[in-house]
Amino acid sequence: MPGKTEFTAAPFIPPHPTLQSLKAAASGCQGCPLYERATQTVFGEGPARAKIIFVGEQPGDQEDLQGKPFVGPAGRLLDQALEEAEIDRRMVYVTNAVKHFKWQSRGKRRIHQKPTGLEISACHPWLEAELAVIHPEVVVALGATAAQSLMGPKFRVTKERGVFFPHSQARWFMATIHPSALLRMPEPQKRREEYQLFVNDLRRIRTKVAQTPQNAETQPMAGAVPRPRRN
Repeated sequence: MPGKTEFTAAPFIPPHPTLQSLKAAASGCQGCPLYERATQTVFGEGPARAKIIFVGEQPGDQEDLQGKPFVGPAGRLLDQALEEAEIDRRMVYVTNAVKHFKWQSRGKRRIHQKPTGLEISACHPWLEAELAVIHPEVVVALGATAAQSLMGPKFRVTKERGVFFPHSQARWFMATIHPSALLRMPEPQKRREEYQLFVNDLRRIRTKVAQTPQNAETQPMAGAVPRPRRN
């Protein structure tokens, strides 16, 4: 096990990776202590040539139990929004910045606990490898943790939501709200309004992908600035 300041999944990344070999290797990842309490690694899922990758924060309780990303309440809301935006869920890749469920007990329930910067950085080699294998047209961060994992700690979803940026591992990067944030909104009218904004963001992503010539290979944007690294 690496020392406290050496947490990283990098040694577990296989040479010449494919999605299949990455998923197999990730099942044994011990790059940070989160694996000790999680049921299993929850790796990304979707086609190897997906044009869109959605990145969330981490798996939740249902994802941890089933071993699949976005299968809980937030995942079902994402499915609904994708359908309204006319994006086929089967054609996108979904994953998380952190691959193990971090939780705390509250009675008999396991409650989501936000991962630390060290845990996010430790897991980042998996996300980088997924992006490198897939070469997406657009990588979409769902929520602040995913956005900062991809764009650095100074990125703010509240200020930059819905804006397309060049990215070093995709043509475009865009950040939007995480579906779980919608579920936590207590006021029904506010929740409906924010859900519609979320669907609108997804429609803009579909339009962006549709604007790419069909014969153009999906490669990182020329001149894109690499993601700032944490110290």
